[in-house]
Amino acid sequence: MNKKVTLKELVGARIVAAVCIAAYYWCWARGDWKNYYVSIQNFIAIFAFLFFWFLFVRERKYRKEVVDEMAAANLKRCDSICYKLSVAFMIVIGFLSAVLRFAVSSEVIGYMLMAVLVLMSVIRTVLFCYMDAKGA
Repeated sequence: MNKKVTLKELVGARIVAAVCIAAYYWCWARGDWKNYYVSIQNFIAIFAFLFFWFLFVRERKYRKEVVDEMAAANLKRCDSICYKLSVAFMIVIGFLSAVLRFAVSSEVIGYMLMAVLVLMSVIRTVLFCYMDAKGA
């Protein structure tokens, strides 16, 4: 792979990374057991290992290339927006957990946190692609 690494590629790869983390959380937090869960868990682990290795190689190559300063500035803006959104989501989840402490299990709270992780990676990617296309 000799093509140039773009920041869009690296930001978009975070969605796959977040989905891998959420799927592996499901492997640990599920309440039942089926025989094929071992196969799913092994597939997720092998895929995540290979994906993170590939991502590491691409990021290392990206650091050696000339940086697109406008894209980097847009990414910083997206990160600050997503940080504020994630803080708001964490506050809502925290207060819901406190109010509904007898109705909501820690497993459900974990699923909500994993949903926020995936949602934030999708929002960050969409927002970055929008800002980068507009040249804002």
